[in-house]
Amino acid sequence: MAFTQRSEETRNAILAAARRRFADDGYERATIRAIAADAGIDPSMVMRYYGSKDGLFAAAVDVALHLPSLDDLPPEQRGETLVRHFLEIWESGRQNNVLTVLLRSAVTNEAAAERMRTTFATQVSAVIGPAVDDGPTRAALVSSQLLGVALCRYILRLPPIVALDTETLVSALAPTVQHHLTGQLA
Repeated sequence: MAFTQRSEETRNAILAAARRRFADDGYERATIRAIAADAGIDPSMVMRYYGSKDGLFAAAVDVALHLPSLDDLPPEQRGETLVRHFLEIWESGRQNNVLTVLLRSAVTNEAAAERMRTTFATQVSAVIGPAVDDGPTRAALVSSQLLGVALCRYILRLPPIVALDTETLVSALAPTVQHHLTGQLA
């Protein structure tokens, strides 16, 4: 039992170090050696648990957005609900580090870009609903708004958008996201 617990602790230390290093340095500049040093272990242990830098990255950026079900909400409240949830994820820090790693890395690394595309396409499409004919398009439009805000507020840290309080940001974004969910696209 002690071996299993120690093994789990090592895995967690590696993942935490990898998330920090990928967030700070990006995928391309982060090295297994630096991640191992940050975790206080030998680089061979990283390879033992994750096989490669790509395997480690995939484990480090496993993202579940836990988007709320929109089924029971009046249609006019869905945009605000999604925006509020998304901002809560970033601002509470629950997924912030993982999303930061993924968003920073997606710009320069195709594997990260694919992970981001898949995460947002499948999870946002799932809450919009499979019965909606143009669901994938609507999911892409919603994702473009949410990821654009994340990029500007949490990665690039553009002063005007960083300065907005959450309620103002929700009020500004919700109508656009609402339109993407329920408005005419043509």
